[in-house]
Amino acid sequence: MFRAKHLTLNALGVIYKVYKKSIKFRIGFTILSMLLIFGFIVSYFAPMDTRDWYVLPRELPPSKDNLLGTTAMGRDVFWELASSVKNSLIIALITALVSVTVSLIIGLMAGLKAGIIDRILMFITDTFIIIPGLPLLIVVAAVLKAWMTLPMLGVLMALIAWPWPARQIRAIVLSLRERTFVYTAMLSGMGSLKILLREIMPYLIGWILVNFTNTILFSIGFESGLAMLGLSILGENTLGVMIYWALNYYALFRGILWWIIPPVVTLILIFISLYLISVGLSDYISPLRGE
Repeated sequence: MFRAKHLTLNALGVIYKVYKKSIKFRIGFTILSMLLIFGFIVSYFAPMDTRDWYVLPRELPPSKDNLLGTTAMGRDVFWELASSVKNSLIIALITALVSVTVSLIIGLMAGLKAGIIDRILMFITDTFIIIPGLPLLIVVAAVLKAWMTLPMLGVLMALIAWPWPARQIRAIVLSLRERTFVYTAMLSGMGSLKILLREIMPYLIGWILVNFTNTILFSIGFESGLAMLGLSILGENTLGVMIYWALNYYALFRGILWWIIPPVVTLILIFISLYLISVGLSDYISPLRGE
């Protein structure tokens, strides 16, 4: 437990240092923080269930009563957008947590344990790599559509997101195993677990943060693509589902721009913020790779 707390503090320390040094990271972090507040706090105060249809008059333009207008389904765009941001980020966070955890465990085991364990784990990893992710997910989502939930969708996307990171972690660990400080720790009688936590994990924290950010970026885009194909959870609010219904009701051609522009702009802001965060983290950890 102490080691987990220590590693968490190290990760927070890295984030703080990057925030101080990188203007790109600060801009991305600020935008993402505002979106998190909008999604997880503002949506809490919604005066109605944002999934209900025909609660309000249809296709009202933006006004003081409806800040972003209403949809052809009688929904308030502002509150629906807040709920959609929250749900999209929940799916993305579940995907990132599962993917990073699985890739970290498999990558560390393969890198630290040579021989048959390494070959078995890499065989499993390579099998998942060569399977086309998008067609697989489309088929699974279509079959399980009636039972799909937000956490389940996040886990499904994690199944195609973990293999490459696992291989990258294995490569990093294999490289670190040859460093002098690891040999010194081994010769001093330090156990494998202590070597992993004290000597290897500090070098992986920055990479884990970058991969976590990139996985969130991947999963939000992937879910939006599935939604626009009608394969996401259409009864829930996500940014992709908002765009799906707007396209389904021809909002763009009918001039209901206040319906389709907000989710598109929000997706763009999420992509920009996560990209800037990823670049800021990458710029920070790049000089450490040579240490």
